[in-house]
Amino acid sequence: MPFIADRLNRILPSQTIAITQKARALKAEGRDIISLSAGEPDFDTPEFIKEAAIAAIRAGETKYTDVAGTQALRKAVADRLNNDFGLDYTADEICVSTGGKQVIYNVMTATLNAGDEVIVPAPAWVSYPDIVALADGKPVVVQTKPENGFKLTANQLRWAITPRTKWVMLNSPCNPTGAAYTEDELRALTDVLLDYPHVWVFTDDIYAKLAYDGFVAKTIVQVEPRLRDRTVTMNGVSKAYAMTGWRIGFSAAPVSLTKQLVKLQGQSTSNPCSIAQAAALAAVSGPQDFIAEMVSVYQERRNLVVSMLNEAPGLSCHTPEGAFYVFPSMQGTLGKTSRGGARIDSDEAFVTALLEETGVAAVHGAAFLTPGYFRVSYATSTELLREACARIQSFCQGLS
Repeated sequence: MPFIADRLNRILPSQTIAITQKARALKAEGRDIISLSAGEPDFDTPEFIKEAAIAAIRAGETKYTDVAGTQALRKAVADRLNNDFGLDYTADEICVSTGGKQVIYNVMTATLNAGDEVIVPAPAWVSYPDIVALADGKPVVVQTKPENGFKLTANQLRWAITPRTKWVMLNSPCNPTGAAYTEDELRALTDVLLDYPHVWVFTDDIYAKLAYDGFVAKTIVQVEPRLRDRTVTMNGVSKAYAMTGWRIGFSAAPVSLTKQLVKLQGQSTSNPCSIAQAAALAAVSGPQDFIAEMVSVYQERRNLVVSMLNEAPGLSCHTPEGAFYVFPSMQGTLGKTSRGGARIDSDEAFVTALLEETGVAAVHGAAFLTPGYFRVSYATSTELLREACARIQSFCQGLS
């Protein structure tokens, strides 16, 4: 009898985390490493948020809270979503979890039965299909096209829906492409979904505040309120508030589903950290102007990275609308050999040789269900980005 559960054979370790850890190990060995693999802001958590956490510690707010989070935080989250997107959520529809990843895990585990299908547009964040599989569901990967900006089309969605479809997952702006859906593009999808009342929508809006060139991200319920009763809106404080390590995400969903999410969370992690909740309360209810300052810096970095990568032989880089990633094609390098003798026969071979020969860590596209590309995070200093892109240019120039 095997000791390890069969369900663990359905999933793989996070490849983004694995590459980040490899880069850290090489750096610890004294190698000159520039890591562009982690999806983490390089900005520090704003001082007023840190001070709120310190004040909570000093006030003795170190006890258990409600499983779904404090009433104050749930109300503030509802208010933030309502103010940002013109919605009407209440505190009873909010569940605060230990990061956005737990939100996804909670929702899929609470709703999927064996064989239920979840539509996952690719390129997609590495954890989506594995969390679905861990919950006994079947990820149905729909490959989007670069000519459509790596966005799911209405025809693709309609084609993918079957009687077993329970969810469609949307991420806008997207990790890894940075693609963001316009209101019209979302409307086309919601028009399809209205024809299939058995299909729910999970919308991952974690990067919604990080959009460029005047783009304003919309969310599903905002575009089509008739889908409110079968939509889970997920967000959190990690990206827009530079609070990845605080581990606070939240879901907004109908009360009937939210009660089940709280029931599940009560038998797993229970409440999120009370101090992190106090910090998140300050974040979502306090000043928001610093976000625009971060976005301005990110936009400059995006423009720099796109420009420099497009100057590298064999690479082609689309300009994304949001998040802090670019997803360039490396297909023009396939079949070539690096200066160090590495044969570039896949995107994984490309990023492996790039790391070993130049010290630049990126993530191969196959990790995001889309071979032939690689992901670069520009959530690091402009100086390091410029140096990293120069190394990538040199690496590509040396291919023969």
